[in-house]
Parts: sequence; structure tokens; C-alpha cells
Amino acid sequence: MRTPPIAQVLHLDQRKLAAQVFERYAQRAQLYEERRKRAQLALEQFGAPGRDPEQLGNVLQTLAGQSTWKPHLILAQLNNHWDQVVGKQIAQYSRVDSYVDGVLTIRANSPVWVSQLTYLVPQIEQTIAKKLEDLPLEKVQITGPGVGRKRSRYIHSWR
Repeated sequence: MRTPPIAQVLHLDQRKLAAQVFERYAQRAQLYEERRKRAQLALEQFGAPGRDPEQLGNVLQTLAGQSTWKPHLILAQLNNHWDQVVGKQIAQYSRVDSYVDGVLTIRANSPVWVSQLTYLVPQIEQTIAKKLEDLPLEKVQITGPGVGRKRSRYIHSWR
């Protein structure tokens, strides 16, 4: 049993089939030629004014100036100098946890330190406002250990 030609099965015009195949090869060759020209142009312009690499300090300064990076950098600075805000002893038992939408969350190691830090909130807000003017601060929130974290609970069923 003889199978009919694929062009007949797919209802293709055999006169146009060769032109369609050739058109694809011609497009691909044109892409290769464009790539070759761009590579040659880049090679010719190597070292031309405006093509020199930027210094790392300039790149970081540009990134730091963007509004999305600034709060993160300020928060890292606050975390690194936390002992200057609350004192060395309290800094041993607390840390900056997060900053979301103007709310600074401080996590303490125990409920006793949560209570102690709650009394210091006005002083913390003043110090942060004075030393870090670029950090918009609406509220300081103090949390204790395990608050806001999922705990795994094991349920045992005895029969």
C-alpha cells in the first residue's frame, strides 16, 4: 500500500512549498549576518569614549540612591549599630527583626526584655529619628521569642 505525498495529505501547494522552506533559510541567514555586523561594530568601538567600565563605587552609589534599596541599607545600618540605640546590655538580648511600611519590629529574647523594651519605645523612636532621618518611622513594635513564627504541633492519638 502506497502512502500519498505529505504535501497532498496536508493540502499544501507543492509549487509554494520550496519557496516557504527557502524563506526560512533566508531569514536565518539574515539574522546571522546582523549578529556578525553587531559583533564587528562592537569590536571597532572597543575603548571608545563612553564605553569604559564604571568604577564599583559609582555603581553602588547609583544603586543606593534608588528608593527600593535605601530602606534596606538604612535597616542594615541600624542593625549593625543597634547597641548605640539601646545600649550594650539591652542589645545583647534584642535585635532588629523587620521593617515593613514604616513599622519597625524589634524582637527580644524573653518576655522580660519585651517589657523592658516597651518602656524604651519613645527613647528608641527619638534616637532613630535623630540618627537615621531617611528612615520613615511610624511605629516601633516589640515582640518576644516565637511570636509570629509557626510552631510545629505534634498531635498524638492514643487508642
